[in-house]
Amino acid sequence: MNYSSLIIGHITLDTNIDHLDNEVKIPGGAVVYSSASAYALGHNVCVLTKIADKDVDLLNAFTLPRENVVVLDSKDTTFMYNKYFTADKERRDCKCFSRGDEITADDVPEEISAEIYHFAGLIYGDFSGEMIKEISKRGKIAVDVQGFLRHRKDDCSMFFEDWADKKDILPYIDFLKTDAAEAEILTGLTDRKEAAKLLYEWGAKEIMITHNTEVLVYDGQEFYTCPIKSRNLSGRTGRGDTTFAAYINERLHNDISSSLLTATATVSLKMENPGALKATRSDIENYINEFFKEQM
Repeated sequence: MNYSSLIIGHITLDTNIDHLDNEVKIPGGAVVYSSASAYALGHNVCVLTKIADKDVDLLNAFTLPRENVVVLDSKDTTFMYNKYFTADKERRDCKCFSRGDEITADDVPEEISAEIYHFAGLIYGDFSGEMIKEISKRGKIAVDVQGFLRHRKDDCSMFFEDWADKKDILPYIDFLKTDAAEAEILTGLTDRKEAAKLLYEWGAKEIMITHNTEVLVYDGQEFYTCPIKSRNLSGRTGRGDTTFAAYINERLHNDISSSLLTATATVSLKMENPGALKATRSDIENYINEFFKEQM
């Protein structure tokens, strides 16, 4: 089977607690949010994930057809905990109570081909840099850097650490996504544009940096930005995943400016409701017409 993108990573059960101590348990993971946004825009995408048999009900969280989800067995399922300290959900304490088995190049079926192989990791060790090198022989590579910066301690707490192999792996990456904090960890720079420049110099071909106010893209020649216009942040979890998947799939057929506009409108709409995006391309186009006239 041929797909626009194959999204590789672990589905999770997320426990999210907001700054007012309201608790919600919801299936999540980058693969859920990423596949939902790409599918909403009409792209033919596939997911490769690992999960324990006892947790198969979590697969109901996917919005794309069940035949587009390749499920491999894992000893455990990834369970995440997020406690947000502020209303804008920019500060949080994150724990990982259990994690799925590593995904390897051998896990990617030969009969599946994709224009983009999207590494949607959650924790360091979900997959290796060597896997990226191997899969790059099959198509374009997209990487959310979270899966290479966020580490799990024995007490289940999480910490961020620079990616030791970044200069070796970045040249294999066609689309790289970070948020502002991750970009600073990678580069030591607080200026998002300067960070994007350095990541490009190190080999990444197209860099996206998300922020709570806007999304920035740099292709080595020009900077592109688009503001986020969500009317509330009840669906803040999954912001970067939604944006990145929408963007890279749009980029297969569109220029940077239009792809960025579509992706930013998609995430603006998504963040107004908890969970994965449930919408159509028409819904997103209507949202653009209503709230993004200045960017058109």
